[in-house]
Amino acid sequence: MRVIVALGGNALLKRGEPMTAENQRANVRVAARALAPVAREHQLVLSHGNGPQVGLLALEGAAYEEVEGYPLDVLGAETQGMIGYMIEQELGNLLPFEVPLATLLTMIEVDPDDPAFENPSKFVGPVYEKAEAEALAADKGWSIKQDGNKWRRVVPSPLPKRIFEIQPIKWLLEKHTIVICAGGGGIPVMYEKGKDRVLTGVEAVIDKDRATEILARELEADLYIMATDVNGVYIDWGAPEARKIGRTTPDVLQAYDFAAGSMGPKVEAACTFVRETGKRAAIGTLADIENIVNGKAGTIVEPAA
Repeated sequence: MRVIVALGGNALLKRGEPMTAENQRANVRVAARALAPVAREHQLVLSHGNGPQVGLLALEGAAYEEVEGYPLDVLGAETQGMIGYMIEQELGNLLPFEVPLATLLTMIEVDPDDPAFENPSKFVGPVYEKAEAEALAADKGWSIKQDGNKWRRVVPSPLPKRIFEIQPIKWLLEKHTIVICAGGGGIPVMYEKGKDRVLTGVEAVIDKDRATEILARELEADLYIMATDVNGVYIDWGAPEARKIGRTTPDVLQAYDFAAGSMGPKVEAACTFVRETGKRAAIGTLADIENIVNGKAGTIVEPAA
């Protein structure tokens, strides 16, 4: 069975943890232990989040004032290499030596006319007091929005259209390689208007789960799993009457409202994958990954009977 797993950022750096290489390595090691049994039984493709890592690189860049900070597409590429390296090494330490692993830098096309560019909504980087955020916005041309009682930079989050490296990914799978790709939702790129096939990077962040859904469809996956820090999708999350959804269908699941900044995109991605392919999608914790693959844990989204 071909299984695509999108690792949430918590698989690499838990909330509130210092952003050290040691902490990231330790968390990747835990993730590798959960994924290794799946890799032994099935063909595995991994994507991952990169929010904390991009934030760290942006902070490091801001501290070095001799040059302008690197753009988000370049930082995204850097994190794909860093995180992919750790996953390859830790997973490779648990699997037979002859099992090949490969991390592929992955560019994903977005539409320059996507309405997301008119309404930046994705928080990136550190929090600031309002006055400091406004000064930075004026100096650097940022868009800012309130995040709780602080202010943060926001960037566009356009919808993914096309994965440029899909053919090399397929070639690697033909050779039974465990592929790590589309990290952080992919490196956002677009064709410049008025020019003949001139590709350029974009100051944006693509939603990881939406991007991985396209990846799972293109690769004809049998199962698409979004590994997060909760054991499934809940109705009335945070309330005393909160109830976990077990097995469900896209129509039933999308009758409920879910938070746009957290579970909403995951539910949307799961439902799209199931409707488009007739295969299963699932949302749950990394610790339950084996049982999720076997349909015994998480929220399982499947076609209506």
